[in-house]
Amino acid sequence: MVKTEAATVIEAPRTYKDILYLTDQPDMAPEIKRLLKQHKLSYLILSLDKFHKLIDGLDLIGTVIIDAAGLAVSRQQLLARVIESLEMRNIGAIILSGKVQMPVKSFSLAPVKSFAMTTTMESFSVDELWTRISLNLAYRKKSAGLIVKPASTLSTDQKIYNNKLADQLHMTGLLVDNLAEQLRMAGLVQRDFLPTQLPNTAEVRWAATFLPAEWVSGDIYDVVRIDEQHIGFYVADAIGHSMPAALLTIFIKQALVMRETVDRNYRIFSPAEVMKNLNTRMAGQRLSGYQFATCCYCMLNVKTLQLTYSRAGHPYPVLIRHNSEPEQLEVQGPLLGVFERGEYTQRTLQLQRGDKLLLYSDGAESFIGGFDDTKGFTFSDEFCEMGGLSISELMDRLNALVQNKKTSQAEIDDITAVGLEII
Repeated sequence: MVKTEAATVIEAPRTYKDILYLTDQPDMAPEIKRLLKQHKLSYLILSLDKFHKLIDGLDLIGTVIIDAAGLAVSRQQLLARVIESLEMRNIGAIILSGKVQMPVKSFSLAPVKSFAMTTTMESFSVDELWTRISLNLAYRKKSAGLIVKPASTLSTDQKIYNNKLADQLHMTGLLVDNLAEQLRMAGLVQRDFLPTQLPNTAEVRWAATFLPAEWVSGDIYDVVRIDEQHIGFYVADAIGHSMPAALLTIFIKQALVMRETVDRNYRIFSPAEVMKNLNTRMAGQRLSGYQFATCCYCMLNVKTLQLTYSRAGHPYPVLIRHNSEPEQLEVQGPLLGVFERGEYTQRTLQLQRGDKLLLYSDGAESFIGGFDDTKGFTFSDEFCEMGGLSISELMDRLNALVQNKKTSQAEIDDITAVGLEII
């Protein structure tokens, strides 16, 4: 459970806190607070000049973030003493000397030479801050488990053994750093496969959210203008987690073909054909590790507002119509990659002014509704209350629900959603 304490609190923590946030400001920056809540990190907020009263409780602190933006020159010496105290106790510190910037697609990290490091971030993104925090916490937890005071003088054999063990742990730490960096970079590459902007028009507005549970995601989505009259869009969810699932999403991105071009002519594939062709390619690839996926693919005619949709084992798309209850658009279709000759059907719906449509991965399902043995699928009251919101507001509210819900580590899943609204 995440607990926040006021900046005036000076009592040492009685339970472990992932983050100690030192600041002269009234509160933590909202972008950072959202980041910590999203990753379920506990934190304690303390004014800089009260730090000395917390010295005895630093064993229960994971890492420290120091908000030094706008710090008076007269306080610089105090800041130096705080950093020195943290380094003596092998606690990593992150100094923020600038404001939070919008997330960037790439950035470089200096190699970590020791755990007790102090990093100054003059202009930083939320992604970069999370990278620093996660590395500091990983080192802190590893280091905390190695604090052993010898009861007697060590023998020569014990010293040799301890030196070898220290070398092995050092190498392990380097491997952990390298793996974390590789996963971070893989996550950035995966995001490069997502659309950089959505095809908004005077008639149709789009919104999307992409919330990986880890560095990389088993979800992927796309919204593509096929020609002047048609837009194809989908959400796909690879079965599983972490890198294997993420690699499969890249395959899906390349294998899902919406039209074919012959000479100077082209033919648009129907949604059922798109699902069938994708399934054939996945099944024919003979992927190891039981790599399957779900997907819902839709095609919108932006002139007639006709929507045609097909799905493969994915949650049903949801139609939200003015003054009506949300409705699942049911259509049958098997998982992708299981049956090479799987059959897929499609349905067509005439959209109207004010209609909203939502596609989502199963990680978001608990926020939208649930299945009851007697009533079937029922939408949650919170989701029904969103019906009057615009599609962008609805997506923002869904993000807020995800970040505020208390979930265990085992329940955390990738969450992706794509929505449209007929203006």
